[in-house]
Amino acid sequence: MQPVPLHSLSELERASLQEIALYQLQEKLLVGDLSLAKVGPKGSKSIRQKLESFSKEKKDCSPQTFGIPLFQVIANDRAYKQLQEAVKKSRRLCLEVEATVTRFRAQRQKRSPMGMGCGLVPCEVCPEEPLSPAFLNNSTWSQRRGAMSVDSITDLSDNASKLLEALQLSHPHELNPRRSLGKKNMLSLNPITWQVPRIVDRCCKHIETHGLQTVGIFRVGSSKKRVQQLREEFDRGLDVFLDEHQSVHDVAALLKEFLRDMPDSLIPREFYAAFLSTAAMEGPGQLAALQLLLFLLPPCHSDTLHRLLRFLSEVARHAESSWGPDGQEIPGNKMTVSNLATIFGPNILQKEKPGEKDAGAMNFEDSTAIILVLQRLIEHYQTLFMVSPEMQHDILRRLFQTDPDVIDYLLRRKFNAVPSTESEDSTEEHAPSPLPGRTRALESRSVSSELYSNVSFLNLDIGI
Repeated sequence: MQPVPLHSLSELERASLQEIALYQLQEKLLVGDLSLAKVGPKGSKSIRQKLESFSKEKKDCSPQTFGIPLFQVIANDRAYKQLQEAVKKSRRLCLEVEATVTRFRAQRQKRSPMGMGCGLVPCEVCPEEPLSPAFLNNSTWSQRRGAMSVDSITDLSDNASKLLEALQLSHPHELNPRRSLGKKNMLSLNPITWQVPRIVDRCCKHIETHGLQTVGIFRVGSSKKRVQQLREEFDRGLDVFLDEHQSVHDVAALLKEFLRDMPDSLIPREFYAAFLSTAAMEGPGQLAALQLLLFLLPPCHSDTLHRLLRFLSEVARHAESSWGPDGQEIPGNKMTVSNLATIFGPNILQKEKPGEKDAGAMNFEDSTAIILVLQRLIEHYQTLFMVSPEMQHDILRRLFQTDPDVIDYLLRRKFNAVPSTESEDSTEEHAPSPLPGRTRALESRSVSSELYSNVSFLNLDIGI
């Protein structure tokens, strides 16, 4: 096996990874009474709380982006995207219906004398003419995906070739680690959709395109009026496009405001003390502890943090001045990893909720630890979000105890997945390709036997 990105794991594998990471962290005494039950969406509200929130939403026009939980922001983005796709589909259907009617009328007029209706002509003149336009067969719309979906263990079949084609992404509301082992068969066998809010991705892309050489990015002041206008547009759910006409400093301020106003910080507060405790470590032990903590994050927090760290690493790479091919000096933005960690640390790692008493107060030790931790995350984000072969073996060992029926499918998917150097953004649209040719069934059988013979965990005493 080779190291794989965290987001390439299925929902079932990711839940098992969280349990393994929690156990190892408890052994290292980095976390105490922290349990997976505290991670993820909160419990259901009472009737009174729902009524109060409903009246507040009516008054505040229900913001779509700022000041709401991260999973809700992503859900709003997904709903907007589905609405746009539905509108496009409706317009396409209308155009096709209009074209069909127009073509039908043209044929009737062509076959009728003097452009009159076909009712004045004997029936033999147009015996095969339909009495109404030939509209599209609506059944074809539901058949255009062309792939089968395997979303739970109970959907598995004995046909290996179909399983190899059933690698579509899951779209869960949120990976909920609170599910017990007895209910784990409801978890998907497919990778979880890349969950990054639209505002974060667009702000990062805008600065990567237009602002990497901007001196003092994130430090120079912005226009409060323009930032407020952008904020209101995102909060109304509009499809905001950030082009070259937008100020880089305004977009940078907008990104910082989004992170600062999250009701639960990007690294949830349950992990605040655990992350800060890694600041006292050094070397590989520190990175191993940070990696285990990152494995505990909910998918939306993990994916968004990964996208942000990748962006900050790219900004820091352009901190120093360089020379172009023509010998002209390219100014650096002066934003080193240390400077970026100082600015973004308090927004990513928060001890108190925004607006609470003493939310802005922080002692010197905590502030120093936050900066050091974020520096390590920026410098080593590429390896921290990878799952080692040893950890993959641990996941399979655990699943072999709890869900042995899925092992064959998961091993086939790992064996047939082609390593890719593309960015994470493309994982939503591409899945591992099935085995080609007429020998797919024979090859799939040999794949299974080869994997079972090569994976050592099946030969270990696992206490079943």
